Amino acid sequence: MTSSPHRSSLALRKIPLFEGLSDRRLELLAQASRWHSVAARKPLLLRTQDDGEVYFLVAGRARITTYSANGRQVTFRDCGEGEPIGDIAAIDGGPRSADVLTLEPCVVASLERTAFMALLRDEPLVAERVMRRLTQLVRQLSERVIDLSTLGVQNRLHAELLRMARAAGIADNRARLEPAPRHAELASQISTNREQVTRELNVLVREGLLAKEGRALVVTDAERLARMVAEVRGEPG
Repeated sequence: MTSSPHRSSLALRKIPLFEGLSDRRLELLAQASRWHSVAARKPLLLRTQDDGEVYFLVAGRARITTYSANGRQVTFRDCGEGEPIGDIAAIDGGPRSADVLTLEPCVVASLERTAFMALLRDEPLVAERVMRRLTQLVRQLSERVIDLSTLGVQNRLHAELLRMARAAGIADNRARLEPAPRHAELASQISTNREQVTRELNVLVREGLLAKEGRALVVTDAERLARMVAEVRGEPG
């Protein structure tokens, strides 16, 4: 992790959490933050750290992940530009719950725990946004726990592809995942192995639900995929 020249309140305007804050407040936040440039595939923070800082992704993407005692990787989710990372440990003062690795070159602003908590006290709108975000994460993780506990590998893969399609944006019943997710990464997200993911993806390609286009994986019928997921979850179609 190296220092970064992007020490500007303009960069912080990319953070949805700070939307509507005054120019003065953003400038103070920019001055209080530590700025870093982090290369791709490098650790942004580790569970062994106990600094309590909150990180804001000004540019780039990162992955929240952890490893079991036997070295198996478990992926929680990916983070995009504008997302805060590490706010849970900052709020409760507890240890980090996961590692965060960059997926591509990132520009990051970090704020010490005391400064972050002062911001929440001084800016009720920011505090409300943090609460809403954490509530959304609890709902998403609860859904994943249910999926992992009740669905087979095939259905878990369908649900993950649907989530990725919605995150990428569905237009005309299609979604383009570019670059295509690596099979090993999909396996870590749905708690299986790479070989099973490869087999199931090939089945979906043969059935016409997926197509490979260059570096991209295309969901060709998002509505059908959504119906398949809703059916196994017992949700209305």
